[in-house]
Amino acid sequence: MADPRTLARKLIDEHLVDGEPVAGAEIGLRVDQTLTQDATGTLVMQEVEALGLDRARTEVSVQYVDHNLLQADEKNAEDHAFLRSACRRYGLWFSKAGNGVSHPTHMQRFGVPGRTLAGSDSHTCAAGSLGMLAIGVGGLEVALAIAGEPLRLRMPEIWGVRLTGELPAWVSAKDVILEMLRRHGVSGGVHRIIEYHGPGLSGLTAMDRHVIANMGAELGATTTVFPADDAVRAFLRAEGREDDFTELHADEHASYDVEDEIDLGALEPLVAKPSAPDNVVPVREAAGTPIGQVVVGSSANPGFRDFAAAAALVKGRQTADSVSFDVNPTSRQILVDLTRAGHVTELLAAGARIHQAGCLGCIGMGQAPATGQNSLRTFPRNFPGRSGTTDDAVWLCSPETAAASAVTGVLTDPREFAAEHDIPRPDLAPPERSAVNTRMLVGPLPRSEAADEQLVKGPNISGLPDFDPLPDRLEAPVLIKTGDDVSTDEISPAGARALPFRSNIPKLAEFTFTRIDESYPRRAAETGVHFVVGGANYGQGSSREHAAITARHLGLRAVLARSFARIHWQNLTNFGVLPLEFADPADYDRVSAGDVLVLEDLHETLAKGELSAHNRTRDERFPVGHRLSPCRLEAVLAGGRIPLLAEK
Repeated sequence: MADPRTLARKLIDEHLVDGEPVAGAEIGLRVDQTLTQDATGTLVMQEVEALGLDRARTEVSVQYVDHNLLQADEKNAEDHAFLRSACRRYGLWFSKAGNGVSHPTHMQRFGVPGRTLAGSDSHTCAAGSLGMLAIGVGGLEVALAIAGEPLRLRMPEIWGVRLTGELPAWVSAKDVILEMLRRHGVSGGVHRIIEYHGPGLSGLTAMDRHVIANMGAELGATTTVFPADDAVRAFLRAEGREDDFTELHADEHASYDVEDEIDLGALEPLVAKPSAPDNVVPVREAAGTPIGQVVVGSSANPGFRDFAAAAALVKGRQTADSVSFDVNPTSRQILVDLTRAGHVTELLAAGARIHQAGCLGCIGMGQAPATGQNSLRTFPRNFPGRSGTTDDAVWLCSPETAAASAVTGVLTDPREFAAEHDIPRPDLAPPERSAVNTRMLVGPLPRSEAADEQLVKGPNISGLPDFDPLPDRLEAPVLIKTGDDVSTDEISPAGARALPFRSNIPKLAEFTFTRIDESYPRRAAETGVHFVVGGANYGQGSSREHAAITARHLGLRAVLARSFARIHWQNLTNFGVLPLEFADPADYDRVSAGDVLVLEDLHETLAKGELSAHNRTRDERFPVGHRLSPCRLEAVLAGGRIPLLAEK
């Protein structure tokens, strides 16, 4: 009899096309579905074009427009037109601007238990709430998946988290994932799949699970998996898609590589203080902190109950004069459901500003807070400056905490607020039948018509840069040295100034590292070939491959770090940037910005794994290593995966 398997292992085994599923080994997985959004999708479609693909070879591929919705000038509109034309040309679904954030919308309309999903957004893992193996990756991985190529990644450990008990009143799924971050930090899930199981699941809806799975990305996890059970069946039934349901769960007595347990009944409202998702404390410890802004919504709290909970707490009340109360609906369908239930009226009466369905403030596209004021958000990330305000102070919390605080004007424990105002625990169940909306989803053209489509490229859409092979010897200065946990938001900023140039690599390169050192783009352009030195968990956060490609455009050829976040490490290799790790993390202190480093006989030493760096400025040598598989190494030496494919 076969050994009992975890659900994650079953999903991997059923999609494995090569490699051995042993932790740390490289494996290749068949991809059933892909997801792209407009902040990363324009580059994906340019890569699809560069690959010479005729038509998508997946079961389903969907392009969402949810990030760059503000049309202050022509740039974002040009991107949207380009994406629509690319979908028509290559056989993808197109979700129009305002239809909704990719993750909850994909869950509603396309998510299927047991399928694999590769997405050019780090929060693609949210679809694990339906029993999918959903992995956020760089754009080029998605382009290759659209072309029918397997997704290659390092086989993760399986981390089982057993849930028991039931969430108390005014405590919600957001507090579950904040508890995970409090315990394990932003790198606790690196090279792991988190699989939730146990009796506590019975009290969590599919959208509750979405909240937890979504922010698994903040733990650095490869993805998060939940079983497909009665809660998933009920969700798909409400969406008119019960026929897509398949029951999936771990085998009885399945063992996990790592184990943890959370008693849901013991949880309390939590908040992540500025400026890291793992800077978590109980709300009661920080209660009374003045706030100037509250934002409810985003892919991290996208469900009907998240907005309904906020409406229940502000009903019949007015938010504090000092607070800007913003609501970001996450899909047009959920907005209709909330309106029919009367919750939108309650939010409006309380002073809420209802924005269009999309990401918006989550990636700094509007809703930037005032300098010196605390912004309380139900978002997944609070990295420095991500909000669009350079010196921001963003806190992350549940919708319950956000709504109570919006009324009082200070950070408030929702349990105490409810007790003071005698608010009973509300029924937050979503409608049995959702207001299914398919009208803003445009299906693929027939193959015969698609072949005649021309890509629409406005002036702001550049081509992909040409990347030369990695030389056998590198001698170059370290232009910038970062600390630990530097995010891709700090390497390639989000926000209303930079995001409109996502399709224009030379222009976007002018923003590279400016959150850390405003002089970097100028110095890099003047210097050419150079190094960057990073601390631990370098490149955490968003999957945006722009953080690799713009630095490469400016001459970056190698990054030496204590350790790398998974997706950024992949993106660096995809564009021919060598990701090296200090063999002894203490050697990080032996390199300073401005030092000249030398790497010699690279082609031979990389293949043998016997590489050392010479700090010519200090005349010191120290060993460095890499985790490049033969396939990844071949791509780096060729200058990236696209040049390698062209070569072949």
